[in-house]
Amino acid sequence: MIDGATALDRCASLIEAARRHGADAADAAARAQSSEAVGVRLGKLEEVERSEGEGIALRVFVGRRSASIETSDFTPGALDDLAARAVAMARVAPEDPHAGLAPEDRLDRGEAPPLDLEDPARPGPDDLRRRAEAAEDAARAVEGVTNSEGASASCGRSLFALVTSHGFARAYGATHHSVSAVAIGGSGAGMQRDYAQRSARHLEDLPPPEEIGRLAGERTVARLHPEVPRGGRMPVLFDPRVGASLIGHLVGAMAGPAIASRSSFLLGREGSAVFPAAIDVLEDPHRPRGLRSRPFDGEGLSCVPRKLVDRGVRGDWLLNVASASKLGLAPTGHASRGAGAPGVSASNLHVPAGPIGRAELMADIGEGVLVTELAGQGVNAVTGDYSRGASGFRIVGGEIAGPVAEFTVAGNLLAMYARMHAANDLEMHRAINVPTLRVDGMTVAGA
Repeated sequence: MIDGATALDRCASLIEAARRHGADAADAAARAQSSEAVGVRLGKLEEVERSEGEGIALRVFVGRRSASIETSDFTPGALDDLAARAVAMARVAPEDPHAGLAPEDRLDRGEAPPLDLEDPARPGPDDLRRRAEAAEDAARAVEGVTNSEGASASCGRSLFALVTSHGFARAYGATHHSVSAVAIGGSGAGMQRDYAQRSARHLEDLPPPEEIGRLAGERTVARLHPEVPRGGRMPVLFDPRVGASLIGHLVGAMAGPAIASRSSFLLGREGSAVFPAAIDVLEDPHRPRGLRSRPFDGEGLSCVPRKLVDRGVRGDWLLNVASASKLGLAPTGHASRGAGAPGVSASNLHVPAGPIGRAELMADIGEGVLVTELAGQGVNAVTGDYSRGASGFRIVGGEIAGPVAEFTVAGNLLAMYARMHAANDLEMHRAINVPTLRVDGMTVAGA
């Protein structure tokens, strides 16, 4: 895979070509990634994969007209042709008063602390196979597990480089390691499955593969012989595996493009409480070894720690340059970059731990459910209406009373956020980390 210097040189050459063909301004973003993965099933090697990819995206501006184009052909002639085509496209594009590069005086100057995103460890296929086998063996050893969908181990590297025509030129790399296992329990129509998976930037931060496999097996066995829960309005607990998605919906509703197009359920809630005062949502793009850590965003602006929610009150919108211009605000360093115009994304997020454990959080629940898996996409980003298929465990008399499946949980995200309480079981190993979350007054219905 290419190094940062090579990626920066390619971007600079592409911008130079764009300016030569008549662009007033331009930026180029290069991405590269390589990965290896080994999968096993029932003790036998099932797949060995290696993938590598590189691409570079050019965005050009001719006045207030812009165009974007991407290639994986890095020969000088191809890059020159790409730049010429991009400028030609921009000249016939409609004018956009909000198009442009990031303000030069707001570009990142290298203030981020060391993020430690690159692991020198380079496990080979044999190492990956041993980890996958250890995970599957541990899952199959759990009493009640009758089959396996397999286990896998992977590792890889990635690189992102950004160069702009007004002087920004930076790159950063990252590594990843992961282990996962999927177990099956029961037989016939009564079969159930569950999984466990962990990812980390550094190999030493992964739990032992045996621990991951054993967790997959235990989760599977706990789901055997589910019932359909009794319907009605009741408290719902969201396991950390699925509770993170509730914060993901918040991020989508706070994204500048949704606000600018007036397609967010948070419109009209500026400066008002959305959550109880005990709930914060924190973003830390500088977390060492974080899965979404980054020193700068997709337009070259600094990424800085902030509170998306402070004592229940929503903070500033998450803005790239275009959405900030449309709203008459300053960009916040949340631009994400793909092949086209920049989007919006947040970095590492978490909801701090609450004051009590999961058992105490459900102690007063006469009838409720603990959700450990969600299905479907029944979320309306404009109204906040929420309805998703679910499975998990019934809560009766403040205690777990057995597995349940084939039901839905429904509500409205604004009402759900207003009734949210957090347990103290926060673990910081995901891109979005939350403890067990309790939401009162949701509607539960059997399938």
